[in-house]
Amino acid sequence: MNTSQRGVQPLSHDDAVTYAGWFRALSDPMRVRLLNLIASERRSMSVGELVELLPIAQSTVSHHLKILAEVRFILPERQGTSTRYKVNEACLECFPAAVRSIMGRESAPSAC
Repeated sequence: MNTSQRGVQPLSHDDAVTYAGWFRALSDPMRVRLLNLIASERRSMSVGELVELLPIAQSTVSHHLKILAEVRFILPERQGTSTRYKVNEACLECFPAAVRSIMGRESAPSAC
């Protein structure tokens, strides 16, 4: 039985590009640790707070945050002259659904 017979649509080009970007953002172990740290704290965090908890420089933290924000795993929140970062809660649903879609288990999620 092929995917269309099971009701699962093949990935579109746009979905494949989006998902590849997500995996590219997670391809660096420090970005995975950074995302996990923000998620574990369950609050928005500043670059300074993150630098205190990780063995990397401020510029590197900022670079990693920029990449995670570009794919919307984290969301920047401006507060005055500083920016705080929090986990995009939609990822809790979208990312697992995207993985199931890539593996041919279900059709791609409609929007994330």
